[in-house]
Amino acid sequence: MSSRPADKRASYARWLATRSCRDCWLASRKEDTAEREAWIAARRAEEQEAATAWATQFGMPPLEGPERAIAWGERCRHQLVAAAYEALVAEGTVTEDGWLAIEQQLRTLDKASWWIDQRESEPADLPELAAAATSADRVTENPN
Repeated sequence: MSSRPADKRASYARWLATRSCRDCWLASRKEDTAEREAWIAARRAEEQEAATAWATQFGMPPLEGPERAIAWGERCRHQLVAAAYEALVAEGTVTEDGWLAIEQQLRTLDKASWWIDQRESEPADLPELAAAATSADRVTENPN
């Protein structure tokens, strides 16, 4: 406080009284971080469960890549394909038969990295993106 001008000390002391000490502030930040990380982990687990159920329901092949990328790629694929169906079929002009052709093409894209790379794409662009995919984006030409 001695470094503050005399006329500023009282207001600074009042302000300090409303704040936690450095140690308490750091401890609360760690708690917040732990809570946030737990929330994120729970949310990811829910998304992963939904993506796995969706992939099973619609016969999507397993993705290839590192374990961490596979889980992320499955979540990205689920979100992007579901949003594309909504945009193209439910709200758009693509028929169910047209969607089945698109879906069949999407089944050949079995590299997790491809789906991760497309995660911020517009859902309506998915057919064009799938058509532009190369053999480097596929592990196999013949999906299960």
